[in-house]
Amino acid sequence: MKKNCLECGEVLNGRIDKKFCSDYCRNSYNNKINKDSKNLIRNVNNRLRKNHKLLSDLNTTGKTKVTRTKLLDGNFDFNFFTSIYTTKTGNTYYYIYNQGYLALDNDYYLLIKKE
Repeated sequence: MKKNCLECGEVLNGRIDKKFCSDYCRNSYNNKINKDSKNLIRNVNNRLRKNHKLLSDLNTTGKTKVTRTKLLDGNFDFNFFTSIYTTKTGNTYYYIYNQGYLALDNDYYLLIKKE
C-alpha cells in the first residue's frame, strides 16, 4: 500500500511509518498545525518585551516615580506582567521579569528593579 506525504501528497518511499517526504514538508505541516497557539505565545511575549523595555528605559536608577500618563504614553499595557508580589503591609508589586511597579496615590507609580 502506497502512502502519501501529509503535506504535499507525494508518494513516500522508505520506512513504513514515514509521514513526510522531506524535512521541509514536516516543518510546514507542523507549523500550520501549531500556528494559532504559537501566534498567541508570540504576541504575549512581544507585549511583555515592550512593557519590560519601557520600564527599563524609564527606571534608569533602580527606583523611580512616574505618572500613569507617562506609562500609557509609552503604550504600557497593565494586563501583561510575569508575577505579583504582595508585601506584609499589603502593597502589591507587579513584575515584568526583573522590572516592577507599585501603584501609588494620585496616579503615580513607583518603578523598581529587582537585582
